[in-house]
Amino acid sequence: MMPKPTQKKVAVIGAGIAGLSCAIQLQKMGFGVELFEKSRGPSGRMSTRQGKDWVADHGAQYFTARDPILIAEMSAWIATGIVSLWNPKIGIYEGGQWTESTSHEKRFIANPGMNALGKYLAKDLHLHFNQTIDQISPIRNGWQLSSKESGLINTLFDFLIIAIPAPQAAQLTKSLSKEIQSIFNSVQMDGCWTVMANLDQKSSLAFDAAFINGEIISWICRNQSKPHRNSNSNGKDNETWTIHASPSWSQDNIELEATEASAKLIECAKKLGLDCTHAEISTHRWRYASGSAKPSPECILILTQNLGFCGDWLNGGRVEGAWLSGYKLASQIEQTQNQTPT
Repeated sequence: MMPKPTQKKVAVIGAGIAGLSCAIQLQKMGFGVELFEKSRGPSGRMSTRQGKDWVADHGAQYFTARDPILIAEMSAWIATGIVSLWNPKIGIYEGGQWTESTSHEKRFIANPGMNALGKYLAKDLHLHFNQTIDQISPIRNGWQLSSKESGLINTLFDFLIIAIPAPQAAQLTKSLSKEIQSIFNSVQMDGCWTVMANLDQKSSLAFDAAFINGEIISWICRNQSKPHRNSNSNGKDNETWTIHASPSWSQDNIELEATEASAKLIECAKKLGLDCTHAEISTHRWRYASGSAKPSPECILILTQNLGFCGDWLNGGRVEGAWLSGYKLASQIEQTQNQTPT
């Protein structure tokens, strides 16, 4: 009787949508997968912030599904109720004028917050939270990892998947080959300043959300317009709004103090008709929020080093692109493992 092959071990750095997608597929293929995430939970930029008596999605606001592979996968998510369709009344502000959007794009959200999808995807995976991987070393046809919090990790992994934003991936792999560093040459990722404003009364805006053009703000959204977002726990009719600054303004002002950045966004919001003067304010800086490689390769597998990269920055910069990037990287790894040596 032939001995059973030893299960190959894979380390995935980053538990955003790309890393989770890749890990799920690899685990289904029989790999032993461990994920390492610097935050205290999964989901990456599909994030939800909870205040004393309010909740707001402050990262990705919604996602689309155009690829048949993701559409098929989403049927299970919708069946469980973790994902649903969002039909907001969307405005467009430009040149001092408001118009209503005529887009018929299907927009999906996770319930009860955008971070719920990451939690759902992570439920059967082996995750290590609060682990910032700060060193990777190729050793004996495998990979050794170290984290800032725990030092050397006592496992030798056969494969390494890096599923973090391009600038962070570049820093982590700077001691490796020039071939790997060249991956990041065409990638420019911009930050995003975000304000969450908990108003003490209902706003007078005629829209649930809006695309803003030509201002320092690029997007505003009333969180309660999304399905399964209950009224605030204090029972009042207050509203919570998410305000995203534009990528260009955010990047130009990425090192501002949070209070200064929020003050500028609040001033701009008032111009749009959203008065946050007396609102409870929470501010977040996304240092790497948008941007992607051009052209977009979807994912990258360097088979000679058993090293892979996935993320939205490799596939168009959207949530859908992130999920597909991880899925397709896992598929490429499976194909290489199934090839019969000649």
